[in-house]
Amino acid sequence: MLVSKNAVQKPYKRLALRASLVPARLLVLALLNLPQPGLAAEINPDIWPASWLAPAKTASELNITDFKEPPLLAALVENGKLPPLSARLPLDPMVLEPADSIGSYGGTARIFESDWNMFNPVESPLSIDPTAAHILPNTIKTWELTDEGRTITFKLRAGIKWSDGEPLDADDFIFFHRHQLLNPELSPVLDPRWLDSRTEKIDDLTFSYHFKEPFPLLINLMAQLGDYYVIPSDYMRQFHPDFVNREALIKKIRQEGYISWMAYYNAIRLWTRNQPPLMPTLRPFQLIKRTATSKLYNRNAYYAKVDPQGQQLPYIDKINADIIENQDVLAAKAATGQVDFAAFELKTQDFPLFKLGEKTAGIKVHVWKRLHGSDVIIEPNLNIRDERLKAVFQDIRFRKALSVAINRDEMNSIIYFNKGVPRQATVIPTSRFFEPTFASAYTEYDPTQAGIWLDEMGLTDRDGDGFRDYGNEERLTITLEFLDFETPKNISLELVTSYWREVGLDIRLKEVDPALQTSRATAGLMQMTVWHADRTTDILFPFQPMWYVPMHTGWEESHWNDWATYYLSKGLRGERPPAEIIQLQTWWDELTRSTDPQRVTTLGKNILRSTAENLWTIGTVGLAPQPVVVGHRLKNVAVQGYWGWDNRWTMPYHPATWYLEK
Repeated sequence: MLVSKNAVQKPYKRLALRASLVPARLLVLALLNLPQPGLAAEINPDIWPASWLAPAKTASELNITDFKEPPLLAALVENGKLPPLSARLPLDPMVLEPADSIGSYGGTARIFESDWNMFNPVESPLSIDPTAAHILPNTIKTWELTDEGRTITFKLRAGIKWSDGEPLDADDFIFFHRHQLLNPELSPVLDPRWLDSRTEKIDDLTFSYHFKEPFPLLINLMAQLGDYYVIPSDYMRQFHPDFVNREALIKKIRQEGYISWMAYYNAIRLWTRNQPPLMPTLRPFQLIKRTATSKLYNRNAYYAKVDPQGQQLPYIDKINADIIENQDVLAAKAATGQVDFAAFELKTQDFPLFKLGEKTAGIKVHVWKRLHGSDVIIEPNLNIRDERLKAVFQDIRFRKALSVAINRDEMNSIIYFNKGVPRQATVIPTSRFFEPTFASAYTEYDPTQAGIWLDEMGLTDRDGDGFRDYGNEERLTITLEFLDFETPKNISLELVTSYWREVGLDIRLKEVDPALQTSRATAGLMQMTVWHADRTTDILFPFQPMWYVPMHTGWEESHWNDWATYYLSKGLRGERPPAEIIQLQTWWDELTRSTDPQRVTTLGKNILRSTAENLWTIGTVGLAPQPVVVGHRLKNVAVQGYWGWDNRWTMPYHPATWYLEK
């Protein structure tokens, strides 16, 4: 077996890195009180209010008859600038129980702009419980599947209003479906499941979706991404040529510097317009001002939920979000108590800094559990245009060699203080689709076996320079491009590539900015890249198995875009996949249509078993701890929770009930 000339030096470099982290590790292990790795994906639900685990009760169910509003809003009512509370709240509002105590009104929260979705969470039509396992009613009160899942009927709660006072009704869902989703100018690429779909308004609060094929997973979609499928139609009609004169609209948008009505429409919808974006919202807070360095959010005076004492939520008046790009600056400001809340771009390796901040700045460091099956997954581009490199990547022996050459235990020690779990990319252990073998496949560190597989492929060192070559003595060199975002990708890849160099693979790391990552990955130009494996829960895995099935094209799962294109275009574009990939797509097609829970479980496990056997992507360490930094004056933040895209980070833990202690 070939051994790289650098192999002797690299272990010492890693040992030096470990030694430098020993004091920090001892501090963290002494103070964090993290659970054992095997429990990393499980939290005892008894730590949360029992009401969080069930459909929220309404005021009438709890005998709440007296409602109160914040003094700031009461003053506006008195001055005639706002309708009274009785005209803003539903007749029977939902009640949210705080994590710890009833809060007090007032104050401006200080956060980073990267955390605005955490502090001002989505108000999705359906919600997700704190365990990230169950779907709960929210603005949608009830739903029903008929015709084997081809028709799904929803009924909204009465009296909910957008932040401009207009009612939330069936028209808001139908507008999105008919005039945005099915509009070819706004949605030139459409998920095939929406083709030939239609909506039906039954009454102001009741509507149905009708599909050509069964689509029971629409329920999952309405919970995790449902906020995307509803829009304030009364407000947005003025920006859509189906409702206003197209020529007049185009003239208006050109005066504001937009190249098309679609760009203008989306800038308003997505709150990216340069002018104060007053797009109505259902969230607790509304964006009202934007500068180059900050964003200001005011409370939503029409927010539809109350606390157990009948006080309208949220408790906090305003959010001031600073726009800071440098992650080291984010961590330093969070550790020194300069914000009330920080989490999204904080790294596991910064725990020592934050624990020091507990002693010096009075902050609290909560430890949540990431829902990532793997914090870093490696994606060899199986559709790379370079035919010689494609042959290498598509050879299962190469992917297995890459996997067993990684010392995951050492990564877990250096990066995660031994509190992550070495594993492949797969679902979390609490999932109905989980099998232990899916996570453990080819994870045992064995560089000798890696060398054997590479030798079998003919990838040997023919010129004696310590690196493996193709058969003609040309070095096999691979560029791994990555975006250092959300999880500790940089330090992980430094370690991973050092392991690969020890078995003679010349891997070149190249960090890229977000725009370049998106364009190059989408175009299939990257030889190898990485992302983090979310979509690990029973809510999101069945609908978006992006790491396991080529069913979507994008920059996150760019390792098989041509196969996904072939599938999405029904063979008109892209590259015809091999038989085992077609089988994955066939299983997933059936899974998305099935209303038989047992069959769905079987199909999901088939997909994950194929992933474990074939290593379409390569996992490293997952189920890691996520730091959540809470300032000394912010109260009611859950001490533990599940963290990830699957549950929209903080949505199940009700940030509307957080308050600032005076």
